[in-house]
Amino acid sequence: MSINLSKGQRIDLTKSNPGLTRAVLGLGWDTNRYTGGGDFDLDASAFLLYEDGKARSEEDFVFYNHLRAYNGAVEHTGDNRTGAGDGDDEQIRVDFTLVPPQITRIGITVTIHDGEARRQNFGQVSNAFVRLVDEGSGQEVLRYDLGEEFSIETAIVFCELYRHGADWKFQAVGSGFSGGLAALVRNYGLPL
Repeated sequence: MSINLSKGQRIDLTKSNPGLTRAVLGLGWDTNRYTGGGDFDLDASAFLLYEDGKARSEEDFVFYNHLRAYNGAVEHTGDNRTGAGDGDDEQIRVDFTLVPPQITRIGITVTIHDGEARRQNFGQVSNAFVRLVDEGSGQEVLRYDLGEEFSIETAIVFCELYRHGADWKFQAVGSGFSGGLAALVRNYGLPL
């Protein structure tokens, strides 16, 4: 049975689900009717972070141009340029057994490609969610629906996975940024 989370909530992943070693994070969204002349292209990314909350190199950043990190510990399944249809628009897979011990947190984000230039923002996006599925069983473990609280933001940290001793936990974050992907890259300590 899937658990629905609210912003800020945390939940045990591997302690409560002892067989969970590989997870699929499905991210989805819809765009509202928009007459600005440009299509929306939303992009999921993962930032692999050290104890200080920062990434160290490009290897710690998984996105549409760098699909795998650390021999498949984190893998982006590919860019969906339209977000059309139901269900997950993009997915990121995490194999907890392959995540290097120095990586203590994984930030899962979504940005609007060229959002500022196209005058697009998350105020024009609805039904945004992240769900975590146990890849082994195919069962949805949890879901976090972001709601409609965003307006001018062009980047959002949907959630974070983090180590707690030998176990992994999930935190529903829902934190927005202006400045798109560049703002997130700076936030997580990578050079532009």
